[in-house]
Amino acid sequence: MSEQKLGNPAVVGLAAFGLTTMMLQFHNVGWAGMGPVVWLGLVFGGGAQLIAGLQEMKTGNNFGYSAFTAYGAFWISLALLLIGNHYGLYEASGTDVGWFLVVWTLYTAIMWVGSMRTNGALAWTFTLLLVGFILLDLAHFGFPQLTVVAGYELMVCALGAWYVMAHIIFQDLWGRDVLPVGKPWIDNNKVNFNLRPALPFLWH
Repeated sequence: MSEQKLGNPAVVGLAAFGLTTMMLQFHNVGWAGMGPVVWLGLVFGGGAQLIAGLQEMKTGNNFGYSAFTAYGAFWISLALLLIGNHYGLYEASGTDVGWFLVVWTLYTAIMWVGSMRTNGALAWTFTLLLVGFILLDLAHFGFPQLTVVAGYELMVCALGAWYVMAHIIFQDLWGRDVLPVGKPWIDNNKVNFNLRPALPFLWH
């Protein structure tokens, strides 16, 4: 009796992360209000991504388990923080939000190092995420103009997450690597940075 095929929870986690991140950046650059960000943060970026992370535990993937569960919790906590501020419950100042982002920046730095052992596309996505968090940190500590810069930069990060998602889905549907993600940047303690193109994960 053949074993039943299971879906890859990363396709949901990456979809949720990318879409909710993209929506927040639409707000940060002034294209959209905060409403859609809050509800997506609770339901898709938060709830769906959290579930995907817990499912990663069953696959033995500690990187995905930590990343999707943590960032799912990030979106839920951010949405609740915004709701709390709106209704005057445990209000957070701009500086408070800044420190909230700082601790997430530190977590992201750890995951960024880990991403270098996955594939080039995911490593680039985490690099962009880390830079985006740093820009938002600075925006909350005296450089508010960087919010818009972070907005555009994190849109690219969201697209990177969707690229990896599409790679997994298309590979399953076509049975071959339709969208290459490239080699890990660090493989067996050896650095494999390839600086030829701007997007090195397109190269094998």
